[in-house]
Amino acid sequence: MKKQRLISALTVAALVATSGIAVAQQAGNVKSLRGSQVDEYVPLENNARQEERRFVRNYRQQPPLVPHQITGYQIDLNANQCLACHDWSNAGDRGAPTLSMTHYLDRDGNQLDTVAGTRWFCNQCHVPQANTPALVENDFQASN
Repeated sequence: MKKQRLISALTVAALVATSGIAVAQQAGNVKSLRGSQVDEYVPLENNARQEERRFVRNYRQQPPLVPHQITGYQIDLNANQCLACHDWSNAGDRGAPTLSMTHYLDRDGNQLDTVAGTRWFCNQCHVPQANTPALVENDFQASN
């Protein structure tokens, strides 16, 4: 009985695979989203580079943008490499801006000695800055 089920299952699998190949062959010339063949070289447009100067904020209480590379920074449940420079205990020695005191408040408003868990993942709010064109059209105006 088990052997017969196995043979039936293999037969169905073979039929599905064969029909899939037939459908793919009937599809004809499938166009890529890039508009070129997969093996064709497509030159990239100029990539935006991160600027090392500080950008002004566009609205009140906008999280500051990160003016330096953070590629490879470890930010996970066990470590946060940003704190090596920006924690209040290190910032003075490193010449880095300190975290806002709000980063040391728990969700009940209690003052903590370490960064609150709700503020641990810096790159949720703080992103590397780059002067790039808008991805979608918009009419955003920075506040005064």
